Amino acid sequence: MIDSHTHLDACAPPEEELVGAARSAGVTRMLTVGTDPDSCRAALAAAERFPEVYAAIGCHPNVAQQLDERLLRELAAHPRCVAIGETGLDYYRDRAPRELQQRAFEAQIELARELGKPLVIHTREAVADTLATLHEKAQGLRVILHCFSMPEHADVAIAAGWWLSFAGNVTYPKSIELAAVAARAPIERLLVETDAPYLAPQSHRGKPNEPALVVETAAFIAALRETPPSELEAALERNAAELFGW
Repeated sequence: MIDSHTHLDACAPPEEELVGAARSAGVTRMLTVGTDPDSCRAALAAAERFPEVYAAIGCHPNVAQQLDERLLRELAAHPRCVAIGETGLDYYRDRAPRELQQRAFEAQIELARELGKPLVIHTREAVADTLATLHEKAQGLRVILHCFSMPEHADVAIAAGWWLSFAGNVTYPKSIELAAVAARAPIERLLVETDAPYLAPQSHRGKPNEPALVVETAAFIAALRETPPSELEAALERNAAELFGW
């Protein structure tokens, strides 16, 4: 089993406990994601400590003003870094000027292209501009729509060949349209994640999330697809291995 997107440094328990619990739950690989210089360094440190953990290095749109392209390139060259991001656009919190978000987004697209690594996308209330940028700037890149949340644009994403990564919110009773996409998305473009400590699946909703709980989201999606959980898990492991090279 895999967790394609987590934030170990943002979770309350020590990383040893988080990784150990995930291991006990059958999670053999996880991607911990940096969003600023400190969390990027923490992600790489965790990836060096635990064989199950790999890192993504990026500058989140909410802190786009902190973008240091030289530092990002240096950190992203680490052999345990297997993806660039999360990056994208966030008009919900509006913590950084939109022009700086766009500049940081495009810089990370080019870094992913330069290094030949997948690109992890965050978008919130900025779907139109995010999709426009990806179509214009990210042609030929492997794109992961983290915490997939745009069911109305699922066919566009699928046609583009992007990966759809579903978090615990797909299990919520009101996420009917999202669940419908998880049920029909091409199996070879499917991923699951926790985005821990956020978006715990329904059984733990309102509590902190952790990588071990990704198995619940995967089981929910397997039921939607009327697929044995073991078959879905094998496909998810295969997808992540091909995408991240771990």
